[in-house]
Amino acid sequence: MLPLAACNDTAPNAPEVRAVRTVVIDPKPLDDDRRSVGEIKPRYESELGFRVAGKMVARSVDVGAAVRKGDVLARLEEQDYHNKLKSAEADLAAAEAVLVEAQSTEERQRQLLTTGTTTRALYDSALKNFRSAEARRDQALTSVELARDQLAYTELHAEFDGVVTAVGAEAGQVVNSGHMIVRVARPSDKDAVFAVAEAAFRLGSERREPSRVVVLLLSNAAVTAEGVVREISPIADPATRTYQVKVTLADAPEQMRFGGSVVGRIKASTTPVVVLPGSALFDKNGTPAVWIVDPVGQSVQLKTVSVERYETDRVILKEGLNKGDIVVTAGVSRLRDGQKVRLAGGDA
Repeated sequence: MLPLAACNDTAPNAPEVRAVRTVVIDPKPLDDDRRSVGEIKPRYESELGFRVAGKMVARSVDVGAAVRKGDVLARLEEQDYHNKLKSAEADLAAAEAVLVEAQSTEERQRQLLTTGTTTRALYDSALKNFRSAEARRDQALTSVELARDQLAYTELHAEFDGVVTAVGAEAGQVVNSGHMIVRVARPSDKDAVFAVAEAAFRLGSERREPSRVVVLLLSNAAVTAEGVVREISPIADPATRTYQVKVTLADAPEQMRFGGSVVGRIKASTTPVVVLPGSALFDKNGTPAVWIVDPVGQSVQLKTVSVERYETDRVILKEGLNKGDIVVTAGVSRLRDGQKVRLAGGDA
């Protein structure tokens, strides 16, 4: 009976060993390869308009015209302002005549006062009239200068060399002062303007120096330029919920014309970060975690991590792992704490 009983005893089951693929953690800087599509816009653009109201009789430029500083862009009907100038000049002549008379009276009364043949009251009255005449002459002179300026304002001149990007009125139209007649931009100063999502600001947000951006023409990637982020809008667009970012381009090629579509890429790297394939993540009570291999016991333990961001086929970790940690990248769904594992072929 004893030999039969010994034959029925079974040996204890050996621990299950699962084959896994792993990667050794080695944090490295990550190039920011994200891109955004934008357009070329002028950095300096001015809306020019008349400083007086009137009927516009001529506009000598259209959209796309190149202008030089001082060129006449448009004209108003000037007859009314000619009449105002003539009226002001007439008032000035009358004021000067009154001043000459008042000055003569004051001088005569002053001489009589010294000889005692007139009273102090009469001299004071003559002096008051003389000073009033001087004030009216100065006022009339100012009116003449103002009328000359208004007459000059009937011509709209370019304030700098540039190109016309828009027009706001046609000949024959009555315009108010300040109404936009033409919009002029400096062709040599260009910005690349992008609408960027909020998530794009997280990477490298601790850098204090301005971000450098490589800009490529969408229709011809061989046409490139480099620029520096000049302005980031503090308020999101209410419709798209994106932020406007302006990049000032240095020596932008002529092919990058206003309104052209471009692609921008930040020319920067992050601080050393840990990058893992998406298959390495495991859920531990709603918290991201990864399986760490103990090289001595050839077993795994679950460790929670903090994720910086998720990408299409990988995750960027913020913290939780150290250099040299061995992380399981495949087969994570079949593991448990203390599970014995062996490395698949090719893993060290």
